[in-house]
This record gives sequence, C-alpha cells and structure tokens, in this order.
Amino acid sequence: MLKRYSDTLIVAGLDEAGRGPLAGPVVASAVILPFDFHHPLLNDSKALSEKQRDLLRPIIEKEAIEWSVASVSPQEIDEINILKASFLAMHRCLDQLKTSIELLLIDGNRFYPYESLPYKCMVKGDARFISIAAASILAKTHRDDIMHTLHNEYPIYDWDKNKGYPTKKHREVIARFGVSPHHRKTFQQLAREKNDERPKTEDRGRKSK
Repeated sequence: MLKRYSDTLIVAGLDEAGRGPLAGPVVASAVILPFDFHHPLLNDSKALSEKQRDLLRPIIEKEAIEWSVASVSPQEIDEINILKASFLAMHRCLDQLKTSIELLLIDGNRFYPYESLPYKCMVKGDARFISIAAASILAKTHRDDIMHTLHNEYPIYDWDKNKGYPTKKHREVIARFGVSPHHRKTFQQLAREKNDERPKTEDRGRKSK
C-alpha cells in the first residue's frame, strides 16, 4: 500500500522511464503532492494499464503542488552512459521547480546529489510512496508520447507499440535495416543486434513526407 513519506516535509518524488530501451530518450519526472492527496488507482506505473496511467496523468498534473518532466537524448546517453543520463534527467526536472523542497525521494538505490538538497534513495520506491508513484506515471506517459511521435517519423520499428524496447520484431528490423538516429548506439544489446553491413535507416527507415 502506498504511503506518504512525511506529513510535515515538502517532499519531491523523482522517478525515470526508459533506461532499458534501445531507442528514444530517458525521461524523468519530479512531483510534489499536497499532504491530503489521494487517489485509489495511484500505484507504480508498471502495475497500471495504459488506460489507468492516462487517466491518472491529468489528475496528478492538476492536483500536484508542482511537477516537471525532462529528458536526455539518445546522443547524450551515448556520451555519458544511461545511469548518468537518468540522474541528469532528474536534475533537469529539479531545475524547473520553484517550490522550496525539503527532501528529495528517489526511486532506486543511487543518485547524484542536487545542489545541497537532502535526499533518500528508495528501492522500489514507486510501489511504496505516493510522490514517487506519481512521478513514475508522469515519466512513463510523457515518454510514451515521445515514442509515438518518433514512430511517425520511423514507423518500421513499431515504437508506438514497443516504445523502443528490444522486442523480437524490433531486433529483426534493426538486423535488416540498421539503426536510426534515435537508437542508443553504445548499448551492448544493440551492438549485437545490428548488422553493420546493412545500410543505415536515416533514409531507408524514415517515413516519406
């Protein structure tokens, strides 16, 4: 059962979506909820259906004291690695907030400190604390929107369905046509899947305008 971390501290919950995919950005969200916020459906985004996440997103965005979403591109991920990119996305979220935060609540077991703000890392925090669960929903739904947009540009990869994750069909298309500019080229699984002898899809996979 989800709970508030504190009834007195101004807490910002942070979570990310998209660390595992072969393509697309990693997206993070920060959410500050009022002390009396409650919704019976609220849960870790992975435990919810797409319909439930889409229902909760506008409620969270309306009821939150403040919220933000930020992303780090595949090119940046290739430059600094996915773990650092996840923290960078969270820092970019915090850059947007104006509320005086007293504690950061981070999903996971690691975090790079942000300025002088105190923080706590919570393993499986998105299934334990409401502010992290809310952040997980915003991060997931906003990233899904990005992948739907990228799908319109490169429809052969089925990003509207797989969201960039390494499904069988996604891997087969990479092996046949190569990678797009939105793939994370340093990912080991991608390096194993792609066939460097094939022409790249900057032209072949792109939807004609």
